[in-house]
Amino acid sequence: MQAVAPDPPRDCPICPRLVAYRTQNQATHPAWFNGPAPSFGDANARLLVVGLAPGRQGANRTGRPFTGDFAGVLLYETLIKTGFARGRYEARIDDGLELVDCMITNAVRCAPPGNKPITSEEAACRPFLAARIAALPELELIVTLGDVARRNVTRALGLTASAGAPGHGAETLAGRYRLINSYHCSRLNTNTGRLTTAMFEAVFERARELLQGG
Repeated sequence: MQAVAPDPPRDCPICPRLVAYRTQNQATHPAWFNGPAPSFGDANARLLVVGLAPGRQGANRTGRPFTGDFAGVLLYETLIKTGFARGRYEARIDDGLELVDCMITNAVRCAPPGNKPITSEEAACRPFLAARIAALPELELIVTLGDVARRNVTRALGLTASAGAPGHGAETLAGRYRLINSYHCSRLNTNTGRLTTAMFEAVFERARELLQGG
């Protein structure tokens, strides 16, 4: 059996609905990235952050996870504050931002219509998530942004979707990895107060504590 790469090819043909949406975006915005967003970060990372899928005007436009949309502001500023990134986030892939001991990826790599992938698309993309996890030799900790990301990570690890504890700040041991779930850093969650900056930062402060052996 041929090994699955950690990131899908730029013209990945697997999901018809996502391919059609990509083609539509290519026609409307040919200068955009318009492809499966590759993972971003340190190849020797001990921390992996997993989101759900690229935003149409975020990673689908720029080609870097969480870059160019609202969610990226909170995520990258939090990573800088907690020492998992250095530089300045300016919502451009050439802003010079570097991740430190951290990598970011998505459960579904192509932008879905309405920012909502369907379950068959999650399943089709899961081998890439499993390969991404396996390709990080020093990985110890996975932060999942939202319960859909959490369920995809547990399944990618060969566990049931219900294996990980749901809810913000919940922690689960999954084989050699520890999972921490967070509410997604979306505009909806922050505008409604479901997720505050302090709550989000606490997740990454806990990640830092665990990686330091605290």
